[in-house]
Amino acid sequence: MSGTPDASHTDQRLTNLEIKASYTEDLLDQLDAVIVRQQQQIDLLISEITRLRQPVPESGVSAVRNPRDELPPHY
Repeated sequence: MSGTPDASHTDQRLTNLEIKASYTEDLLDQLDAVIVRQQQQIDLLISEITRLRQPVPESGVSAVRNPRDELPPHY
């Protein structure tokens, strides 16, 4: 049966579908890796934003200055 033209055509189509499925599976794995990396970056950014929103402790020397304090007197 594999010697008939229809069987050869079917085998070729099946081979092409297997190749496409293989490429699709590889692409899916790559996309999964991208999503994992992006989620890690999002988590890092969320923790950084949370840290930045925390109030700065008051100390004798202010590490954070108000830009208005830096204006020359003529303003």
